[in-house]
Amino acid sequence: MTTILTNALVVTMDDALTVHENGWVHIDGTTITALGSGTPPDVPGAEIVDCGGDIVMPGMVNAHCHMGMSVFRGLGEDVDDRLYRYILPLERKFVSAEMVRVGSALSALEMIQGGVTTVADMYYFETEVGDVCDKAGLRAIVGQTLADFDPPDHKNFDEGFARVEELVDRFAGHPLVTPSIAPHAPYSTGLKTMARIAEWSDAHPDVPVQMHLAESTLEVKWAMDTHGKSSVAVTAESGLLKPNLICAHCLQLDDADILTMSIEQVCVVTNPRSNGKAGRGISPVEKLRNAGLPAGIGSDGAMSGNTLDLFSQFAPVSMFAKLLAGSRKPLPAVDVIRMATIEGARALSLNLKTGSLEVGKQADLIRISLAAPRFHPIYDPYSALVFAAMPSDVTDTMVAGRWLMRGRKVQTLDVGKTVADANQIARQFKAEMDRIDRQAGVQEARP
Repeated sequence: MTTILTNALVVTMDDALTVHENGWVHIDGTTITALGSGTPPDVPGAEIVDCGGDIVMPGMVNAHCHMGMSVFRGLGEDVDDRLYRYILPLERKFVSAEMVRVGSALSALEMIQGGVTTVADMYYFETEVGDVCDKAGLRAIVGQTLADFDPPDHKNFDEGFARVEELVDRFAGHPLVTPSIAPHAPYSTGLKTMARIAEWSDAHPDVPVQMHLAESTLEVKWAMDTHGKSSVAVTAESGLLKPNLICAHCLQLDDADILTMSIEQVCVVTNPRSNGKAGRGISPVEKLRNAGLPAGIGSDGAMSGNTLDLFSQFAPVSMFAKLLAGSRKPLPAVDVIRMATIEGARALSLNLKTGSLEVGKQADLIRISLAAPRFHPIYDPYSALVFAAMPSDVTDTMVAGRWLMRGRKVQTLDVGKTVADANQIARQFKAEMDRIDRQAGVQEARP
């Protein structure tokens, strides 16, 4: 199908940051074939979409997510020990291929409605996540998590590697879904297993590696107590610190860590809303970017950050950088949108396919209505996107030339069934939480 979007404010995010007023985009099949300003080409049989002056821009890249965990959203929000009281027991009892499928579908629905067209995910039963993304039409990197804390889909690392191999075989050559290996974190895999993963990665150079890195003070303490060095240095010793490593969070870093990461040219992802809610700290995003590291923005899982769109991340990521520096200058709005689009795509090694609107790239794009008065007047479209736009302003979402949402109507998922399935699982969770609370009450009453 040939489609021409016309009468749009086209924000390309190309190297020159070209913006086409009264712009148009010509899409042939999966690919952008031309774009510009003024009168669009006359293409017989093309569908003409008048955008009414709305913004057309690249679809956003959620560079770190746990899609299956959306069913944990808001659970035990104000309970200090919710991880050990609720989350881990619920994961051990209920996380299954079916639960991950249901949670991932809910996440896919939310991201499509929020203008996310590419997601990097890491969790368990990732073949289910890949299948959901395939059906939903999302571009995705799906990472099978490996860990040593009794994860729900493997009892030892040999079983975990078998799941990775299954994932790689399932999605080899897939046009949208890229398989990935995802060691959970240095402390939850250990140096020996990280070295094994690094060796496996060397034999599979096209498979990205995702990992939580320098996320918490507990991780830093583990690294110093166990190895006498930072967790970044431990990861480097394992051989895993290399250009195809996607490092999520990156909070507990010193200048030596950043230099090491720069030398090895890893990629980083900041998760400001999730980390801010947990009180874990602020990632030194400006230092990382100034060191030449591509930095994306991620939502983390809905259990931690609640929402999976990127609009809710924009103000925090910019404000945190400004607070660190005591100045308005760091992370200007245009750089935040870079991180959410082309730089995020670069962090995932997908920048040749997506992240900007350019001839020859995949037609991964969104339309954002400017009808709301909070947008106006518009002096700077990037500022409007960072500080005024909301997920509900996204009217249309396209991936590889296929409409996933038009006029706020999702085309690829059954909205009612997706939400109902998630609420059914939530009822099981609630019953188990009530049981845990009752049991805790009995124990606390005993002498």
